[in-house]
Amino acid sequence: MAAKKVKKNVYQIVTERVIEKMEAGVIPWRKPWGGLGPAKNLVSKKPYRGINTFLLGSAGHISNYWLTFNQVKDKGGTIKKGAQSEMVVFWKKLDAKEDPDTAEEGNAGESLGSRAILRYYRVFNLDDVEGIVAPEELKPLDFEPHEKAEAIVDGYRGKPVIKADSKAAYYPAPDVVGMPPEKFFHSVEEYYSTLFHELVHSTGHKRRLGRDGFNAGDSVMFGSSSYSKEELIAEMGNAFLCAESGIEGTFDNSVAYIQSWVKKFKDHPKMVVQAAGAAQMAADHILGRISEE
Repeated sequence: MAAKKVKKNVYQIVTERVIEKMEAGVIPWRKPWGGLGPAKNLVSKKPYRGINTFLLGSAGHISNYWLTFNQVKDKGGTIKKGAQSEMVVFWKKLDAKEDPDTAEEGNAGESLGSRAILRYYRVFNLDDVEGIVAPEELKPLDFEPHEKAEAIVDGYRGKPVIKADSKAAYYPAPDVVGMPPEKFFHSVEEYYSTLFHELVHSTGHKRRLGRDGFNAGDSVMFGSSSYSKEELIAEMGNAFLCAESGIEGTFDNSVAYIQSWVKKFKDHPKMVVQAAGAAQMAADHILGRISEE
């Protein structure tokens, strides 16, 4: 007799989804670009809230508009072949006759007492829909290159190829930095701060400084000490390069991001100092300076 399949509750599904994003190198709560605003439903125009902001914001799309399958159909659109939907969770109140344990497969959740249940449905991003045009509600960033920041990027000898992408990421195997279009960032400063973060990652490649985790030419594993330290190095290096170029307004964001990783090193007090030293070496490499380390 086959073993009974255990149904996951919504909490488990959401947690696994967030971890999946982080394992892929996407930190759901660090995204200084966002298309034309926060994630919202194209039909209702209402923004998504709570964990839905993270789930949809980290999905790697430029558009901030989302629709259910039926909404796409009702508006005469079609979903592109191979497109993947994302979860949206919500609490549904139950009437006196409803039983949380009889929730339909795919919408099942965790009950809140006996009067509500956590459910979910799935939505598609407008990037993956054909035949529907988004309204122009907000203007994209009027991007003007920052002279000193551009000089740092241009002066990085032997740097990786920088290509347009739906997310900001460094891909070690092909040695490529992916960046969303400039106009979709919240500010010019956030664009360069994000680019610097990824460029610092690239200095770890075996062709450059050869930091731990990059010798195999692949990404370090999420959750490992090497991964956590590498994120510290990248964000500290970003802070150094922002200071070098005179970019202001991103330091608090860097500190908050670094703080989330510092908690992992309570038992390793030397780790932060080591990461700072490695970040300085990375910044010096990008700037073409000979490190004193």
